[in-house]
Amino acid sequence: MKRLLPSLRAKKRYLAFELISEEPAGRNDIVKEVISSASSLLGDVTTSDCDIKVLGFEDGKGIIQCSHTRVKETRAALAVLTRINGKRATLHVLGASGTVKRATEKFLQDYSPFEPEIQERKDSGYAYRKVN
Repeated sequence: MKRLLPSLRAKKRYLAFELISEEPAGRNDIVKEVISSASSLLGDVTTSDCDIKVLGFEDGKGIIQCSHTRVKETRAALAVLTRINGKRATLHVLGASGTVKRATEKFLQDYSPFEPEIQERKDSGYAYRKVN
């Protein structure tokens, strides 16, 4: 069977998130609660249209894949989530991106575009911005 052309494939967005909770939680717990939260807020049909998948979760941060047309609904479903395993918790969305690589680089690393590193060159005496 032939693969679909890239222009015909469903487009995706990747939401980088941070877990804020009383106790640490596992990936399976997050998957269960995110789907439950989305289903209760949006209904089964819209949740299915959102195509929510937890791609990775490690050290309290992770990436969720969703449909590009349902990013707002997915963010709303994550905002409604208040408990994981009976403990108070919330998922804070750090940002959205079109690729996993960019979401990881931009939101999950110790990277801040608002505070660039300024270094001075000893030989010329001027400052420049270091590009990562």
